[in-house]
Formats: sequence, structure tokens, C-alpha cells
Amino acid sequence: MVKIASELLVERLADWGVDTVFGLPGDGINGIMEGLRRHRDRVRFLLVHHEEAAAFMATGYAKSTGRLGVCLATSGPGGIHLLNGLYDARLDHVPVLAITGMQATSLLGTGFQQEVHLERLFDDVAEYNVLVHVPVQIPTLVDNAVRTALARHTVSHITIPVDVQESDADLKPYEGGLGLGRTPETAPIYLQSPVVPAQTDLLRAAEVLNAEAKVAMLVGAGALGARDEVLAAAELLGSPIVKTLPGKAVVPDSHPLVTGGLGLLGTRPSEQAVEECNGLFMVGTNFPYTAYLPEKARVVQIEADPTRAGARIATEVPLVGDAAHTLRALTPLLHHKAGRSFLAEAQQRMREWRKDMAALENPEREPIRPQYLMRVIDRLAADDAILSTDSGTVATWAARHFDIRGDRQFMLSGNLATMAPSVPYTIAAQWAHPGQQCLAFVGDGGFAMLMAEFLTAMRYQLPIKVFVCNNGLLAQILWEQMVLGYPEYGVRFQGPPPFAPWAEACGGFGIRIEEPGDLEDAVANALAWPGPALVDVVVNPDEPPLPAKVRYNQAKGFAEAFLKGQPRRTAIAATLFRDKYDQFKT
Repeated sequence: MVKIASELLVERLADWGVDTVFGLPGDGINGIMEGLRRHRDRVRFLLVHHEEAAAFMATGYAKSTGRLGVCLATSGPGGIHLLNGLYDARLDHVPVLAITGMQATSLLGTGFQQEVHLERLFDDVAEYNVLVHVPVQIPTLVDNAVRTALARHTVSHITIPVDVQESDADLKPYEGGLGLGRTPETAPIYLQSPVVPAQTDLLRAAEVLNAEAKVAMLVGAGALGARDEVLAAAELLGSPIVKTLPGKAVVPDSHPLVTGGLGLLGTRPSEQAVEECNGLFMVGTNFPYTAYLPEKARVVQIEADPTRAGARIATEVPLVGDAAHTLRALTPLLHHKAGRSFLAEAQQRMREWRKDMAALENPEREPIRPQYLMRVIDRLAADDAILSTDSGTVATWAARHFDIRGDRQFMLSGNLATMAPSVPYTIAAQWAHPGQQCLAFVGDGGFAMLMAEFLTAMRYQLPIKVFVCNNGLLAQILWEQMVLGYPEYGVRFQGPPPFAPWAEACGGFGIRIEEPGDLEDAVANALAWPGPALVDVVVNPDEPPLPAKVRYNQAKGFAEAFLKGQPRRTAIAATLFRDKYDQFKT
């Protein structure tokens, strides 16, 4: 049997340790599919129902494992469908390789069916982006693509014309008239060297942090895996630990130094700590929401990418390096702060905040409160569960009512904030971590976008658990419209759509819950189910995802929306009043 060029691709991916490719076949990649078939003992192919989901799965795989995620799509529309998931990977700085097909080289430029020049289309999303011209290039181009994705935590893209895919792998290369065109011979090797700042920079950073009495630490996804180092530094500095949402799993939520998240979905104690600090220590984050950063503070930042160090706020000492290695080098230079009043005040505020949040988790309220749903999942889930939340109000409930403890992981579309990644993320996480609970927390809008992927979980018998927070509307957009002073428009579906029958039709566990008293047993039964399970929970559609601190312009817009004829304003007002009453009682 003649070896075809696509086998060079698959073999090289396997040499890099790639064990899975997420994708959907098409006539533009039939040669690559044959290469995967011939080497299915080394690289598995996971068949999806939409290429966008394949890209999300590659991203979720990379986020949950720290390894390269790989997705595959055909030419034209297949490759186009990948883009949203690939931008998710690029903006959240995770390594993903996209492979696409292309029309035969003899047809390029003729306007042939599905002729889309994907190497041009992907130019913005992919840092390494290349069209394969001859088989002999393939190993080197794969090496370059993988190395770029891993080193720069970004997206790479290789597109291969169909005639190249199917050609003889041993086709002799052209070396030029003088024989000087020999193709480079590279190796599938990448070694991540520990990046530690210069000692002089570490001393400058320590000087700033030791000098300021009120230091707050803001930690992000770049600090995942540096839990002990973050806690050690915060203890010396007497610093509250504020977390970005992508960095939620850096440290446990119950730790006495932790004050929770920052931003629209964050906590009041974190917002106050950052407002009042005179020293801000940013670790592994390039936090984009500058409105929540202090106007006056001395800033030290640990950032792996020198182009992102100091990109959000005037930074006195940018430390370019890996979070864990840099903290280990910096911690011996830090002094133990005797004065702990700043920390103590933040801790007292956090105790009050937790009481407020507990009041919102009232199990007796009807309709079911989404905060209560999230807390039940939190309480019953395993200590090593991997939760993937979707975008929208569900991210608020997950941020505030799902706690990191033990070895839990937390994933979401952090910077792109796209809808629909949570189920594909969860499938990829379950594929990569077969012994762990993998949970998706998704709104009805996000689930409906890619609900066909529940069939993917059934096909591979991946025991994912999907919890649909079903309010029959695009809630986040509704509240954003109201904050702008606009009554809602175009955000409400016709009642909470029924999803449990879909799960059952796929062959999985499906149940719809409308009464709060039925919720706990349903969640427990879903978690115990040996296969894919879905719990469709009808929740209060009038539950506002209030920011930690309501600003004047937000309250003003809210009032204007009421005056202009906001539908269900009576129900919304009643929910807000009950919240205040519950908090007063506690």
C-alpha cells in the first residue's frame, strides 16, 4: 500500500504526543481522514456534529490538560465554522492547532465550489498560519505549528489541498537548479524552559511590595498550578487574594485569604480591596476590565508574555516569567507584614458577603432561584469535579455560588465570552479525564446552540452531566438593555423550552425540574447516572445578576427602563425586594 502524504501529518502529530483530533469529515479532508484511519491506533478521531464544537473541544482539551488541542475541518464552510472556537483559544491564550482542507492546487483561483482561502481567512486568529504545497514540507510545518502554539499559548493553522493530502508521501522534493533548496529537517521536540526574571528585577519588586501597607493580590489563569506559591506570598504580604474568573481555580474559595472574584461578576470585598490598596500585585493575569483596577497604586505584575506586562495599568515593576517559578524566587525577598488591618477588614467584609450570598440561595423560593441550583450542584459535586460554565448570567451564578475546593477545575470562555462552549468543553474534559466528574452549567440559549453535541457524548458514552439553567430568555442581554435605560426587546423565547425529552431521545438521562423541593434528588441522581445526564431546571426569569456594587449610572438606567415600560417590572421589583428582605433577616 502506497503511503500517502496525510500519513506524514498524522504520524508527526503522534510524535508530538497528540492523542485526539476533534472534527467533522468532508470531501476536502478525505485524504486526512484516510491518514487518521491508517493510524487510528496512535491518534483517535472524535466525531462531532458541528465544527464550532470541534474547536471548542480542542480549546477545552487544552484548558483542562495544559496540552495541545487539535481540531479538523473540511475546506470552505467547515473551516469557517471553526473560527469562533479558535478565537476563544486565542483570546484565552491556550495552545490549539487547527487543520483544514483546501481545493486541489490545480483549481485554486478558478472560483471552484467551496473555494475559500482559509490561510487568508485565518490570518488574524492564527499566529502560525500556512498552506502546504508539497508532501515533503509536512513534518517541518507541523513542528513549527505545534512549537508556536505551545511556546506562545496561541492558535496555529495548517491547510492542505486535497491533491497534496492524497499524493505519494515519498514524492521527491525539488532542490533547485543548484541543489540548494533542500527541505529543512526538524524534530518534534519542545522544551519549556523555566522563565525567571533577573535578580535585580526581583529585588525591585520586593522593595515595592514590602514598602506598601495595603497590598492586594490579583491572580489569574497564568497562576493555575501555582497554588502553594500564591498562598505563601499572600501570607507574607498580609494580602487579600482576588481572583479573575478564568483564575478561579488557582486557590480554594474557602481559604481565609481569599475574597473572591473581581469585576461585574465579582464580590464586593474584592472590589473594595482593589479600590483601597496602595500596592497591587498582579500574578498571571492581564485583567482587561481597567475600570476595576485602582487609579492610584504601585503595581508589580508577573506575566509570561512581555508584550502583556504593563498593558492595562501603569506598572512599576513588570516581572516577565512563569508564575510559579517567579514566586518561588521572589518569596524569600518578601518581609512578613506585622500590620494586618487591611487584610482583617477584607476578611470581615467577606464574612458579610457570604451571608448575603447564602440568603440568595433560599431553597424555598418559587420559581427556583438559579443561585440555589448552583449551590446544590456545588454541594453534591466531587472535590475533583471539572465545571465548565457558559457565558451569560450562568457565569455569575457559577462565579459566586460554586466553590473551588480540593482539585476542582473551572473553565469558561474568559475573554471572548462566547455562548455555547460549556458542553463541548465538558465533552473534551471527560474524554481527557475519564475518572473525574465533568459538569456543564449552561443557559437555555447557550445549550440550544450546540445541543446536538449531547449525541456526541452518547456516541462515546462519556458520562458528562449537563445542568440547564432554563429561564426562557437571554437574561444577560435583558439586564444589559435595562442598565442602558432600554426596556427589553428581542430577548425572550416562548417559555422555557423542554430539553429533558431531547436527552432521553438521545438515550441519556433527562429530567425537568420546576419545584425547588425536587431539585436535590434530581442533581444527585444525575451525578450517579453511569452515562450522559441532563437536568433541565426552570428557574426564576426575573432574577437580576446584580454587580457587587451598583453604580449610579446603572441604577439610573434601570429606573429609566422601568419608566419606559419594561415588561414584568412588577415581578422584577418583587424579586429585588425579597432579596433585600432576606439579607436584612440574616
